[in-house]
Amino acid sequence: MAFPFIKAMKKIIKIKENYVFRRSYRRGKSLVSPYFVIYAMPNRRNVPRLGITAGKKLGGAVKRNRAKRVITAAFRDCAPYIKPNYDFIIVARTRILNIKSTAAAESMLKLFREAGILKTDEKTVNRAD
Repeated sequence: MAFPFIKAMKKIIKIKENYVFRRSYRRGKSLVSPYFVIYAMPNRRNVPRLGITAGKKLGGAVKRNRAKRVITAAFRDCAPYIKPNYDFIIVARTRILNIKSTAAAESMLKLFREAGILKTDEKTVNRAD
């Protein structure tokens, strides 16, 4: 047990099918932040799934990949608190390039709380520690 303080990281199931993206854009609930737009849609699985879109408006491949990494890390931090039966499509905005994943996670939790997607009440999910 070399690093007892490191949490076991669960694998995030990624959405790759185009029809799931299109269906989420049409029927999903949109949650807007300065850093990204989240389309949340219930699914029949018992695990949350994540799809990320980073358009060329963000910049070259290096910037788009950084945006995806920041969003993935933020989602990984939020995953234990959200209801498991949802698909999330996250569209990156240009401001995501200027923040760290912790700030993105706080913004995500705020959006999930407002949408009622958190599985616990507001008191137990406090990121201000």
